[in-house]
Amino acid sequence: MADIVRAPEGGGAFVVKAGTTEQSWVDPDDPLHLEFEYVQRIAEALDATVLARPVEERVRVVHIGGGGLTIPRYVEARRPHTAQIVLEPDADLIEQVRQRLPLPSHSGIKVRTVDGASGVAAMTDGYADAIVLDAFANAQVPGELVTSGFFADLARVLRPSGLFAANVTDRAPLAWSRRVVAGVSQQWPFVLVGAEVPVWKGRRFGNFTIVASRKPLPISELDRAAMRAAFRHRLLWGTELANWIGSAQPFSDDDPQPSPPPGRSWFS
Repeated sequence: MADIVRAPEGGGAFVVKAGTTEQSWVDPDDPLHLEFEYVQRIAEALDATVLARPVEERVRVVHIGGGGLTIPRYVEARRPHTAQIVLEPDADLIEQVRQRLPLPSHSGIKVRTVDGASGVAAMTDGYADAIVLDAFANAQVPGELVTSGFFADLARVLRPSGLFAANVTDRAPLAWSRRVVAGVSQQWPFVLVGAEVPVWKGRRFGNFTIVASRKPLPISELDRAAMRAAFRHRLLWGTELANWIGSAQPFSDDDPQPSPPPGRSWFS
């Protein structure tokens, strides 16, 4: 079961933990403070695309996975009153968040205690301007959330000008993440993947950030932002990304596989 504890660095921040795994970090008093690097990369992608639209334009963001609602709070702080829906099946965690980390009044953030696949299936075509996938069960990305069929349903719900962003985890030899990105590439022609250099090299378990769209991505802007990161990041796109994917085949709905559990890399 997930639990909410005070962040070890003190202050007003909290950490959502599942066992020994820190699933999210949030400071309700300073929602623009993003501690985890992968969250910073997703926020940068949102900032450079849908959150940069004219203020009079209505924007809808769907979040698959809730945690401490770090990214929804960030979106609300950057673009107040954005319509947001969070799909989080862990009702106990959501109740803890409501009790200990309540959302600001009239935030526009609505939380539905439903799994991602069911929640997305119930949405109308072209509903969302952005979809953020950051969902874990027992420290693993659920297999049903990375299949070709699920990505096709996300593409249905996402507007043609919309952005898909995901956080997944993997370890050497990175075969699982290659198959995930192959599935994403089936639905969106423009895909960007980032991770810390030691993760790319298979030296340790870590996060991969995936950003995709039907329109060209602001790659130069995102690359500059990644270069300013506290830990060295590397982004892949275009031919270089295609070469990395190689012959990897997407996961099918008949053969979903969760991400590898955290643990020692084969090359550690």
